[in-house]
Amino acid sequence: MREYLLTLCVTAAVTYLLTGPVRKFAIVAGAMPEIRARDVHREPTPRLGGIAMFFGLCAGLLVADHLQNLNEVFENSNEPRALLSGAAVIWLIGVLDDKFEIDALIKLGGQMIAAGVMVMQGLTILWLPVPGVGSVSLSDQQGTLLTVALVLITINAVNFVDGLDGLAAGMVCIAAAAFFLYAYRIWFSYGIESAAPATLFAAILMGMCLGFLPHNMHPARIFMGDSGSMLIGLVLAAGAISITGQVDPDAMNLFAGSERSAVHQTVPVYIPLLLPLTIIAVPAADLILAVVRRTWRGQSPFAADRGHLHHRLLEIGHSHSRAVLIMYFWSALIAFGALAYSVHSASMWIVLVVVVLSFVGLVLLLLPRFTPRTPRWMEAFVPPRYRRGRGEAEAERADARDEVADNVPPTPGIAARGNGATAIGRRSRLAERDADVDHSSRV
Repeated sequence: MREYLLTLCVTAAVTYLLTGPVRKFAIVAGAMPEIRARDVHREPTPRLGGIAMFFGLCAGLLVADHLQNLNEVFENSNEPRALLSGAAVIWLIGVLDDKFEIDALIKLGGQMIAAGVMVMQGLTILWLPVPGVGSVSLSDQQGTLLTVALVLITINAVNFVDGLDGLAAGMVCIAAAAFFLYAYRIWFSYGIESAAPATLFAAILMGMCLGFLPHNMHPARIFMGDSGSMLIGLVLAAGAISITGQVDPDAMNLFAGSERSAVHQTVPVYIPLLLPLTIIAVPAADLILAVVRRTWRGQSPFAADRGHLHHRLLEIGHSHSRAVLIMYFWSALIAFGALAYSVHSASMWIVLVVVVLSFVGLVLLLLPRFTPRTPRWMEAFVPPRYRRGRGEAEAERADARDEVADNVPPTPGIAARGNGATAIGRRSRLAERDADVDHSSRV
């Protein structure tokens, strides 16, 4: 565990330290596109944040290769090299798109090439655990098609959800944390060495996201762009492919006892089929809804619009930060709920907790105007807008001043002074009155 944490910290540190210079490079290189109709930010923001994330990935793999226990992953498996090769291809396509905005079909072709590179080097699905049937071996063609399909779905799901500051990086980090705990349990508890690459991929992915998030939280100083969103989507898919199609379920020796106990014991066998889907459940749902919505309108499935889930949250009244936190909540609930069920599948408490938390999430969705307040002992650790006492008193005094200012009639010949929304509104009324006076004098 300590070596995985060291790899995570090195990856996060390299990504964090390189993001600042990469931001300056993106500004000099002109990777600051104009604000589009579907964007929610107000100022042009540099992209190419995926450059720092890619070098963080390289640093994590390099450090892991020199650690005593993790070095065995590179000696016994070719999967880390396959991941690095596919990541280099998808990262290069993303950098070109961030700078020149290449066609969507070209990007799709690059994604297929990256998946094919990983398949050629051994990172592919060999068999599937099917409930009621057991392990089903796949032919080379079937394994290749299934691997490419999973890579494409994951990459585009993450790319579609990258619409708010810190949203994609945070959701993928949550998914990677749940996946790391599951893969580490398979590797440590059952002693299955083939689960070690997936555990390493999840730790590195968490480091990439954690290192980039401080620069990407609202208001973001830099965006990851397609070079970052497609990269972390590929790493997430690589971990899912590794533990789903490489780990032999029969090696867990779970088939013992009565039929009912065997069903509960074999839940970890079937969870790899579900966990890769649950960790991208929210992005995948957004992807499916976007494709259906656009094709229903007669548009291309890759045509951009403002109908994503995060856009809907903003439209119903949630702030930028609160919309991101709500998406975090649902991602964590689905991913860690599936993880908890894989550990204690016979416990009904897990189902009850998930139901209660789902109800809480629905309440949060229906209360966009609700402003949370923290206890007094936590006020020193939260932003001023969430504090009680002086903050509320100042807000009440400000509202009183604005009400008085609105009720006072303007003095002729004296321009309004001050800052804020009230001053702006006053200037607009004076400007209209002065324009009428000037027009009458000219007549």
